[in-house]
Amino acid sequence: MEEKVRLSDIASELGLSTAAVSYVLHGKTGMVSERTAARVRRALEERGYLPRAAEVLLAENPAKIVGVVINSHEKYEAHVLEDAFIASALNALSAETAGRGLQMIVKTADSLDEIVSFATMWNLEGLVLIGFCHADYGHLRENVRVPFAVYDACGAIAERVCAVNIDDRRGGFQVGEYFRLCGHRRALCLSDNEIDMDWERWEGFCEGFGSGAAFMKIPINKAERTAFYREKLPEIRSFSAVFAVSDYYAVDLIHFLQSSGVEIPGEISVAGFDDTPLCQMVYPALTSVRQDNAERARAALDAIAKMRAGEPAESVITLSTSLVVRESTGSR
Repeated sequence: MEEKVRLSDIASELGLSTAAVSYVLHGKTGMVSERTAARVRRALEERGYLPRAAEVLLAENPAKIVGVVINSHEKYEAHVLEDAFIASALNALSAETAGRGLQMIVKTADSLDEIVSFATMWNLEGLVLIGFCHADYGHLRENVRVPFAVYDACGAIAERVCAVNIDDRRGGFQVGEYFRLCGHRRALCLSDNEIDMDWERWEGFCEGFGSGAAFMKIPINKAERTAFYREKLPEIRSFSAVFAVSDYYAVDLIHFLQSSGVEIPGEISVAGFDDTPLCQMVYPALTSVRQDNAERARAALDAIAKMRAGEPAESVITLSTSLVVRESTGSR
């Protein structure tokens, strides 16, 4: 029987204390130098060290494991797994991994070191990363051994990384074109940032709508956003249509407008993006750009399997979108 690798063995090999190795294993890399952390990670991978929890899970569930890491960004206000888009993505990934005889482990993280530690602690087939910045992926590629797929990265990243995107620009275009054909002459786009996929959605919206499109950056925090809407209400009411870059923001806006006496869609049409279950939970039901989370999950796991096998995999996969028209929008 192969002898079990102990944490103390690795510490002894590297001339470090067991505590120092444990710090790295659990993501507390601020307690050691970056050079030491890199040496420890390399040794943990080379020796195939697994913490007790991983050993137990692998013994009881011999299926291979895919890790899913989600950025616990401040915009989720400590409720990241309750977000409709995140929940829908996880649901699709869960179904796809189960269908392939794989196990799925989900982790939320707000730092790159947490991801590196997570990948080191488990014997993973690969990772799916959701919600991180494009700049993060190069660093992760240097420090994470397994292949990974990322949702919503702008362009190619690095070797053994696949970006599984949707056509954000096309989705924005579809909303803009629809508003224009409905006779709207002034339309507003709402987003909490001016970069990456949200900016692609805004640029596509401008292409589809033409002149008369305007952009408004909104606060991430809900309380601050409500106060902002209250201050900007006269300006918002000067537009007959609003495109929010996510269903969450669209539903949030509808609730605010209705509480302010604005009729939807009689006075203002509102559309969102993602076509999450939220669209059917608001009245009137929300018009939204649909992305297929099941298709995205399949593409991500296909790419990981190919990279794991040493086969060529596309560095960027772009999936199509479609506009689902519901009662929250109408003609002028």
